Amino acid sequence: VLKPIQHHLRTAQEHDKREPVVAYYCRLHAMQTGMKLDSKTPECRKYLVKLMDQLEMMKKELSDNESISQEIVGNAHIENYALKMFLYADSEDRSGHFHKNMIKSFYTSSLLFDVLSVFGELSDENIQHRKYAKWKAAYIHNCLKNGETPQPGPIGMEGEAYDDEFGAEGGGPSQEPQNLPHSQPSFHGHPSNQPPVSNFSNIPIPPGSHAPANTPAEVPHPEAAEPVKPVPVPRTMPVVDPSLLNNTQEGDMRLTPEDFTRAQKYCKYAGSALQYEDVGTAIQNLQKALKLLTTGKE
Repeated sequence: VLKPIQHHLRTAQEHDKREPVVAYYCRLHAMQTGMKLDSKTPECRKYLVKLMDQLEMMKKELSDNESISQEIVGNAHIENYALKMFLYADSEDRSGHFHKNMIKSFYTSSLLFDVLSVFGELSDENIQHRKYAKWKAAYIHNCLKNGETPQPGPIGMEGEAYDDEFGAEGGGPSQEPQNLPHSQPSFHGHPSNQPPVSNFSNIPIPPGSHAPANTPAEVPHPEAAEPVKPVPVPRTMPVVDPSLLNNTQEGDMRLTPEDFTRAQKYCKYAGSALQYEDVGTAIQNLQKALKLLTTGKE
């Protein structure tokens, strides 16, 4: 019954040492999902209580971390981490560099977009990223398994041709995705059977985003994967709006408590982006905060 949450729990296990914040929220998502699946049967209840105890222990250990104590910072942390992993895999894919590490990065990013639901409803953009990443992982895995060359970048999707059975049972931190669907997405045949290409041809990539050398979170055993060939993605800095540089608050304009909360959110997002050296995204969010504080408008 609780099989669907095993993927997120294994991702938590993989991040316990290097990214404890990610590990914490993966377990929180798993616990919340598990409660909805089955909180009545003795076996499941015992399992979930144990998971709750583990979460309480982690929360105490990480009590000084703003990403745990402040939900808005945690949201930004997980979203930035998921997006960085997605961008790394997407960059490798579009460059035609197909290997197990990028497959794992695509799939793990899709799980982390799942985890964002602990903070509320996912944005349309993150829903799109999640579906694309999960499908890409399955598609590339199947192509390599069948000795075929995957098509890079966004191409027509075969509906729900993927399944998130990525070896949830008995998995260790270095285990690669397994148990993918045996049927590879088909891109030939009758035109009416081919889904629209447009849905994923405009995946929004934030300006300034790049793939740091340490972006891939799960590095498989050397013998299990091809060497990773990082492809530098040039940074494109957003133009700073000159009108914001010397701006002060307008006359009788009154900011509401909601305005202050939104401005704080943009500043937190900017701070989180800088942790990943993502200057472009930081500038964008700071500009939004400045505009809101000086004009009362977004």
